Amino acid sequence: MSSRIHHAGLAQKVMSGADAAAMIHHGDNVGFSGFTGAGYPKDVPRALAGRIKAAHDRGEEFRIGVWTGASTAPELDGALAEVDGISTRVPYQSDPVTRAKINSGDIDYVDIHLSHLNQYVEHGFMGRLDFAVVEVTAITPGGRLVPSASVGCNRTYLDKADKIILEVNAWQPAEIEGVHDIWRNETIPNRHPVPILHPGDRIGTPYFEIDTSKVVAVVETDAPDRNSPFKPIDDTSRAIASHFIDFLKHEVKKGRLPKKLLPLQSGVGNIANAVLDGLHTSPWAGKGLGAYTEVLQDGMLDLIDDGTFSVASCTALSLSPEGVERFNRDVVDYLDKVVMRPQSISNHPEVVRRLGVISCNGLIEADLYGNVNSTHVIGSRIQNGIGGSADFTHHGYLTTFVTPSTAKGGALSCIVPMVSHVDHTEHDVMVMITEQGLADLRGLAPRKRAQQIIDHCAHPDFRPLLQDYFDRACAGAWGQQTPHLLGEAFSFHQRFMETGSMSSR
Repeated sequence: MSSRIHHAGLAQKVMSGADAAAMIHHGDNVGFSGFTGAGYPKDVPRALAGRIKAAHDRGEEFRIGVWTGASTAPELDGALAEVDGISTRVPYQSDPVTRAKINSGDIDYVDIHLSHLNQYVEHGFMGRLDFAVVEVTAITPGGRLVPSASVGCNRTYLDKADKIILEVNAWQPAEIEGVHDIWRNETIPNRHPVPILHPGDRIGTPYFEIDTSKVVAVVETDAPDRNSPFKPIDDTSRAIASHFIDFLKHEVKKGRLPKKLLPLQSGVGNIANAVLDGLHTSPWAGKGLGAYTEVLQDGMLDLIDDGTFSVASCTALSLSPEGVERFNRDVVDYLDKVVMRPQSISNHPEVVRRLGVISCNGLIEADLYGNVNSTHVIGSRIQNGIGGSADFTHHGYLTTFVTPSTAKGGALSCIVPMVSHVDHTEHDVMVMITEQGLADLRGLAPRKRAQQIIDHCAHPDFRPLLQDYFDRACAGAWGQQTPHLLGEAFSFHQRFMETGSMSSR
């Protein structure tokens, strides 16, 4: 496998994951590659977890700060959380063990916008970065790095870390070389505009340029990414997709969208992936649309294959096992159709605003006035994190949120009087879509927004309960701009905590 390491000096630094992990010490901050289960290091984190456990068994303290691009996998987040090896976690996670440790107070979790992470690291907002542990596909003779299945914050970690550990993974297809576009802007106060005018514009180089003298270890691996399957598309998802497509048709008819639309962004997950599937039977099937998004999911890969998308810009893959097998097998065919960028560019507010991106993201709950909670359960328990949803919601041309109207088999309403935690305010949320219908909130004052959401998005089982609350709030609230009965709004959540159900039945 040494054929992937073409730099003579770095070839001399090949060692085991255990030997590389032995260089990391208690209190270090480590920037790991990885984004939505793609392109994360496979050997060093597990070896480090074993070393931490051994230290704890001896009664020694050993915890590190874990910085990534976004979520990773059990071999990284899970392994380190299992042995209580994480002191601080930044910026997004989805691992159940890590989540439990965060909610128990054992891990300090810093939940920040993904577009902000690069700046946090570059300017030392979170302190010193001791190590970058980054998976790559190959090392060129000149010491340049061919990125892996995600880019994330890797360029910044490689630039700012005192020391670098590289994992060269032969499982990643060598033919992926050329799909990436790595661009380095100047730091404040010398930043330049990002010169992207179309989703497929390439403005950088396919490689990470590094100071090879900082590389202290190279570890060879041959292991797959964590690729989670998507749930089959059900009737609820199809209904949501149909409402979304109908909305786009309406906007074209009104002249607010061009006939070929604007670049599309899709959040991570089953619902967003299902919404993309609706484009196959839309007027835009085979029309060569563009995507400027965060991750490439199966639905988007399907749309590239049938010509509905001509290009998709992203920072990482987030594919099912079948999807990643197809991408790896046919990667040469995708080199001119997929552009993988640093997350500071894929999520850049300037570019999102300039391109007029149409955003589509999921949520945990939304309230009557359009405020969205995408991170917390009952206000205090984190689920995953805000990720990049606000990067697109705050700056997109059209911002939509999609969700089933109920959760937990119909026991909970996803539309509530007041969200228990606010991630996206009513000022940024333009359109709300459930399987029940669509509420276009643009240009509406709060009370009119509320009636739209009740009438078109709430489930019929919960609609009377929400209407009753809203009517009494309008009659009895101290102020009529955004009427609330605060005690009752919070008791809506309290009822769930006490009984496990919000149902009015």
